[in-house]
Amino acid sequence: MNGLDWAVLIGYFGVMVAIGVWSHKRVDNVSDFFTAGGKMPWWLSGISHHMSGYSAVMFTGYAGIAYTYGVTSFVTWSFPIALGIAVGSKLFAPRINRLRSRLHVASPLEYLKNRYDLRTQQALAWSGMLLKIVDVGAKWAAIATLLSVFTGVSLNQGILITGVITGVYCTIGGLWADALTELGQFVIQLLAGVAMFVAVVMELNDKGIGFFGAWDEPALKGHGEPLVGPYGTVFLLAFLFIKLFEYNGGMLNQAQRYMATPSPREAERSARLSAVLWLVWPVVLFFPMWMSPLLVEAQKPDGSDSYGLMTEQLLPHGLLGLVIVGFFSHTMAMCSSDANAIAAVFTRDVAPVLSARARAWNERSGLIAARLTTVVFLALSMAVATQVNSPTFKDIITVVIKWVAGLMGPIAIPMMLGLLRPFRRSGPTAALTSWSMGLLAFWLVNYPINWNVDGGVPLQYQVSVPLAVSLVLYVLIGFLKPEDTPERLAVVERVNTDDDSSGAAAAVPGPRDAAVPAKD
Repeated sequence: MNGLDWAVLIGYFGVMVAIGVWSHKRVDNVSDFFTAGGKMPWWLSGISHHMSGYSAVMFTGYAGIAYTYGVTSFVTWSFPIALGIAVGSKLFAPRINRLRSRLHVASPLEYLKNRYDLRTQQALAWSGMLLKIVDVGAKWAAIATLLSVFTGVSLNQGILITGVITGVYCTIGGLWADALTELGQFVIQLLAGVAMFVAVVMELNDKGIGFFGAWDEPALKGHGEPLVGPYGTVFLLAFLFIKLFEYNGGMLNQAQRYMATPSPREAERSARLSAVLWLVWPVVLFFPMWMSPLLVEAQKPDGSDSYGLMTEQLLPHGLLGLVIVGFFSHTMAMCSSDANAIAAVFTRDVAPVLSARARAWNERSGLIAARLTTVVFLALSMAVATQVNSPTFKDIITVVIKWVAGLMGPIAIPMMLGLLRPFRRSGPTAALTSWSMGLLAFWLVNYPINWNVDGGVPLQYQVSVPLAVSLVLYVLIGFLKPEDTPERLAVVERVNTDDDSSGAAAAVPGPRDAAVPAKD
C-alpha cells in the first residue's frame, strides 16, 4: 500500500464515523436504536440484510475453499443462502415483522417469554450471545489477517483498528447507522468487485487463457465440479436447512432487518431483494477466487491468503485501496449488525431478569444501556478474535463452518419454528429439550466421537447432526407432550395474522415484566 491507498482507507473510515454521527440524530429511544422505529424502506432493509451476511471470511476462508476446490465455494455457501432467504421471504419475514408491529418488541427473542416461558427465553438468549461472540471474533480475525497481508500490522493491531472504528459508528447510531453504512459499503463492494473481476479477466487474456478456456487448465482440474472434497451432498443439504434458519433470523441480526420495515409485506420484499443479490452478486466476487490457482501460489496451506496476494499483484494503487476498503466493508457490516442484535437481546431479554433496576429503565436509561452493551460485546468479540488460531478454535473457516453452523440450529429452531402454526403444540419442554440435546449432539459429534473414529467424523455430519437432533426432538416432543395453552396460541395467532377480528390477545412483553414467567 502507498499513500493513495491509505488515503482511500482513512477516507472510508471517516465517512463511516460521519454516518454514525448523522444517524445519532434519528435515535431517540430503544426502538429506534434496535429496529429503526419500523421506518426503514424495504430496499434499504434488503441491501442491509444482504450486506450483514458478509464478512472478510469470504476473502480468506472461502477464498481458500475456492482456491482448493473451485465452484463448490458458491454451490455450498451463497446458493443455499439465496434459496433459504427466498423460502424465508414467505415463511419467516412477515411473521418476524409482526413481532415488532403487533407484539411491540425490540429484540427477536423478546417474544419467547410468552411463546414458551422465561427459562426458554434465557437459555436461547445466553447461548445465542455466547455463540455470537465467537462468530464475530472469527470475523475480526479474518479482516485482521487481510490487513496484515497488505500493511504488515500485527493480527492484534488489525483487530483493534477495525473494532474501534466499527464500535464508534454502530454505538452512537444504532440500526440506522448500520443500514446506511451498509448501503455505502454495498456501493464500495460493487466498484471493488467489478474492478477485481475485470483485472483477473485481463490478466488471463495476457496469459493467453480465454474466459471459458480457463477451466481446461491443469491447475483447475476438478474445480468446475459443484460438490467435491468434504463439501458433498449431505453437506449441501445440511447447509440448506442451516441457512434457512440462520439467514432468516436464527442469528438475530437478519431478523432485525425484517422488524425494521413498516409492514409484513415490506419485510417480504426486503427478503426477496436480499435473495436475488445472494444468487447473483457472489458469482462476480467468486470468479477471481476460482481463477486464483492460475495467477498466484498461496503461502498458507489452506489457501486463505490467495485473494490478498492476487489483489496486490493485479491492482494499481488506489484501486488496491478500494478493494481493501471492500474487505473492511464486509466485516464491519456484519459485526456492527451483530453487535446491535446482541445489545437488543441483552438489554431487552437478559438485563431485566438480572436486575430490578433494569426493569425500571426509562427510554434514556435503556438507550444508554444499549450503547454500553454494544461496546462490551465488541470488546469481548475482539478478545476472542486474538484466540482464533489457538488449539481451541483452530483456523477461521473452522470457527465459521463447524462452530457457528453446528451450534446455530439448536438455538434457532425453537425461535424460528415457534412462529409457525404447524408447530404450535411445541412448548417449553420441546424447546428446551431440543436446544440442550442439540448442543450435546454437537459436543459428542465434534469431540468424543470424532476422537474415536478413524479419520474423524466427516464435516457434513459435524454440522448436520446437531440440527437434525434438535429438529426431530422439537417436533416429536410437541406431538407427544403438547403445551399449546391459550396464551401461547394467542402469541402464535398474532404473528400469523394482521387483523384482530379473531379476538386473539397476547400479552406484550416488556422490560418491566420480563422477570415474570409466562403461565403454563
